Amino acid sequence: MSGSLQGAVALITGGGGGIGKAAARRFLEEGASVVLSGTRAAVLEQAQAEVDPGGARSLIVPGKISGRADAHRLVQAALDRFGRLDLLVNSTGIFRPVPFLEQSEDHFEEALGSILRPTFWVSQAAAAAMSGGGAIVNVGSMWAIDAITTTPTSAYSAAQAGRHALTKNLAIELAPAGIRVNTVALAFVETPAYERFLSPEEAQAVLDAVDGFHPLGRRGQPEDVVEAVLFLAGPHARWITGATLPIDGGVLAGRAPASQAVAESVAA
Repeated sequence: MSGSLQGAVALITGGGGGIGKAAARRFLEEGASVVLSGTRAAVLEQAQAEVDPGGARSLIVPGKISGRADAHRLVQAALDRFGRLDLLVNSTGIFRPVPFLEQSEDHFEEALGSILRPTFWVSQAAAAAMSGGGAIVNVGSMWAIDAITTTPTSAYSAAQAGRHALTKNLAIELAPAGIRVNTVALAFVETPAYERFLSPEEAQAVLDAVDGFHPLGRRGQPEDVVEAVLFLAGPHARWITGATLPIDGGVLAGRAPASQAVAESVAA
């Protein structure tokens, strides 16, 4: 697929995270320029230094996307730098298992603010700027499709389900403009996201424990995910829209029960 995105401009929210950064690297390899958005400037700077030293084909735009105005400022920054926008990857989100009866307003707002609000508003602003058509790829979750007993994530799951619902709605509404919208639904993928609620040592223990949860015998890596994201964003998926593609090592195929080790690691 070398050069399949030559000349395209991609906006990646959550661009400093494991999946966002890996997507940026692959998009750059395929000839695109990238705009990396996220809430932590230092993380974005580090990601840019890794994938595009010198910033010749990349732009970082730190800041939280809380509403419509924030999203339009982000998209305008992309247009000011590169003159166009063709692709959007919505890759924001904070995964935080908390039992439902212990969920607070802060937990609920964290899920909405890190997943659903930025997806909604950035998609709206980006679609308005995709004058020649384009593609939106949402990084969704198996937790939006199935509940997982050992990881109680009602707020996160509800926000991700909203992202999945937007996929179908926007696919229909934006089809006349030539904009395709799809989602990848992930299982456990090894990224720094788990360190948001666990120490690095605890996060590694959980990730080591979940390999057997996946029928293919291992947890995912960002590189496993971004090849599917690249496909859905690129010209080879030109007749695919409104789809949700599980990238989950087979979990959703069989609803395999989590091992006791997973339960103990998450509970700890």
